[in-house]
Parts: sequence; C-alpha cells; structure tokens
Amino acid sequence: MILLAFGAAAAVMNIETSLPTTKSSITVASNNNLPASQPAYTATATTNSVDYNSRTESSFASFNFANGTKLPDKATVSLGNATFRPGVNIAYVPVTLDRPTPNTIIVRLITANGSGAAAAKPGIHYRTVDTVAIFRPGDPLRQTVAVPIITAQAGQQFQLKMRETPWGGLQGQSVATITANSSAAATARATGTFRAPRTFTATGTLQFKLEKETHKRSAEGGWNRWATSLAHGRTQIANEETGLYLDSSVFPGVEGPVYWSDKGLVLHSQKLKSPIYHEGRNWHYGASVLDGRNYLATQIGYGQYEWEAKMPDRRGAWPAFWLISTSGWPPEIDVYEGFGQQSYWDFDRHVAHTIHGGANIARTFQRGAIIQTDQAYGWSGYSQGFHRFAVDIQRDYITWFIDGKESYQSINPFRGFRWYPIMNVAVKTSGTYQDGSGDMIIRSFKIHSAP
Repeated sequence: MILLAFGAAAAVMNIETSLPTTKSSITVASNNNLPASQPAYTATATTNSVDYNSRTESSFASFNFANGTKLPDKATVSLGNATFRPGVNIAYVPVTLDRPTPNTIIVRLITANGSGAAAAKPGIHYRTVDTVAIFRPGDPLRQTVAVPIITAQAGQQFQLKMRETPWGGLQGQSVATITANSSAAATARATGTFRAPRTFTATGTLQFKLEKETHKRSAEGGWNRWATSLAHGRTQIANEETGLYLDSSVFPGVEGPVYWSDKGLVLHSQKLKSPIYHEGRNWHYGASVLDGRNYLATQIGYGQYEWEAKMPDRRGAWPAFWLISTSGWPPEIDVYEGFGQQSYWDFDRHVAHTIHGGANIARTFQRGAIIQTDQAYGWSGYSQGFHRFAVDIQRDYITWFIDGKESYQSINPFRGFRWYPIMNVAVKTSGTYQDGSGDMIIRSFKIHSAP
C-alpha cells in the first residue's frame, strides 16, 4: 500500500517480478543450515576476488542508508553450465549471485529437454526437477541444485531454466546446459553454509492487544483510539483507488465498514447501494481502514507486529497490513498486501512484502517481492481460514513471517524511525464487486516493543 494524497504522483505497484498462475510440485533447494539466530549486519563492498562459499553477514557495514532514502542494489542471479561424469547419479548445477543480497531472493527452477541428437530426456536419462533456490541476507553467493541422473552417455545434455525473473532479485543467465562429459571435471556441489529460516518469537514487551472490550475508533482517532481515515483523508486517488473509506458516523446509513462479529473484527468493503458524493465526485464503492497515527499504544520503534486474519477473495479488493513512520511518509513497511485488482492474483497463494524508502512525500526506492507461497514454501489458504502475518523490526534486519515461519527478510535501512500501523481493505475496481468476500476478519493483533 502507498500513502499518497490527491495531487501526488500516481503510485504504481511494481515489484519488478512476474508471477505464474499455475501450480507445480516443489523441492526446496538447501545446503547446511545455521541456527536461526543471526549476528548483526555489518557491510563491505564486493571485491574482485570472491569466495562464493563464505557467508556474507559483513557485506553492508559501511553502506550509507541516508536516513532511509538509499538501499544497496539488488543482486543478479545467474545459472552456470555444468558437467557430470557418465555413471553418476547426481548432477550439480550452480546458482550464483553477483553480489551479497540485502533481501531474500527466491528463484523458481525447472529442468528441460536438451537439443539435437544428443538431447537427454526426462524419465529416461534424468529425473525432472521443479524446485526453488532461496538466498537470504548473509548467505553465500553460490549454491547448487541437485538433479538426479538415471543414465547418460558422454555428450548427452539437458537444461535447467529459471521460470521467470527471480523474486527479489535481477535475472542474469537464465538457462544452464548440463552435459555428460567423461573427461572434464564434474561440477562440484556447493559447500557454503546457508541459514535456516527463522521462527517468529515475540522478543519485546507486550504493548498492545486488540480486544473488543477496549476497542475504540473515531473519524480522526486519538491517543487511545483508531482513526477510520488516513492521514490525508478518506480517498487515495493517486493510488487509483475507487473506494471511499467509510465511517457510519460520517456517512449515516452505510453498511458498517468496521464491526465485531463472532469471528473477530471485520473490515468490510462493498459496492454501495447508492453513490456517495465526496470531494467533488461520486463514489460507488466503500473501503475500510483503521489507522493508528494518533493511537500511542500502537506505535513502536523496534519490536514485532503480529496479526491473525482471514483475507478477502473478491476481485478488486486490496487488503493490507502496513506501517508508516510517525514522522511522515515515506518510509513504509508493507507486512502483507493482496493485489486483488490484478487478474493473476490468487488470495490463497500470493502474498506481497515491500519496503518504501524516501522522505517528505518523495519515494526514492521500493523493494520487495510478490511470493507465490505454495511454490516457495508449501503454504496456502489465506482466504480459507485464519493465518498469522507478522514482522520483526530490529536494528539490523526487518523479517516477515507467515504462521510463525520466515517468508522474507531485508536489511533495515530505517534505523531510528518509529512506526504506526494501518489495516485496511481498499477497493480498486470499476466492476460489479460482488464475487466472493470483500471482508478481512482480524481475530488477533498484538504489538511487542523491544529496546
């Protein structure tokens, strides 16, 4: 989500990745793992002499984040051609980064037939591999994908391909040729040590807990209550949103945009029965938001935000959990976004995690990933039941979690900032807006503050 008032430059969500719309089985590529705890992120520039098997925690110690306005460049992912000896049962294919990555990179990979008379065939010469390779901040620059070999004669070859641009990275060589060779040295398996994904743990002091008995809200909010508007008002025209953020005390007679049900706190979006005239135009859709800009108990510098929620699945719905700096936008941390306005988006399989840097209503970078989580991790069902979406903000890293398991991580360029939360269901459609559910239901929301 992007916090932009009317008159600001139009904001287009472009995470620099494409997404497939088909499912396939996965096997997560991995090497040896480190414990989930990590040393503090420090940093140096990449040198011409690179040890691809060494860990890279110290890669950004000298980087100047310029108070949240700069971020290190994305790493480029490349596949390397590989050789194996006839008679072996495994071929190793290198996947490398050109520099240490400041954020998680996920690469979807699949084997493909070779070409010509010496083409190796799946099921006859090798077994099909459909997998992901994951690089997290601090990981070595090289890992290998293992492809099972059934039988192959010298000279036979096949390919390993990237399915699309890596999520969170740039694309270099996207196709590798794997060749049986009786005289050349076989490509060696990577020996670097890769960190295990973190498990979510609330390390701070519980500062806030969403409860029906103490829940309060008003049009502009206050020190002990949520606002039902954004900092600049009830519309996001620069985001091309078509929904008006409603409050029944401001627009009497509308369906309750925020209410408690037996399942939790409901943020309701809707097609209005009759349009509402507001700020010089008619609005045909109703959106819903709770904004903590004035709610002191919801604001922290470091610590954890954790929601437990069931997502909508309506085409045109744009649900989000996000954080804005108390000093103004940007920076911004998007804990969860669902781009229901995009035709490819599947609310049960896709999530987006993003950070926005800059100052004084001017964004200087946007970095994140749209992740097809069933492919990357085997997780799904976000509109079918309740799932936990969390972020851990520490001085070195920002780490995202789904159901207690790490889904993404970025180096933290926003050290020293304080944050307030926003939860909303925006609307971005001109259609009927009646399929499925337009509601986000929040069963739990907790905030832990850390020193």
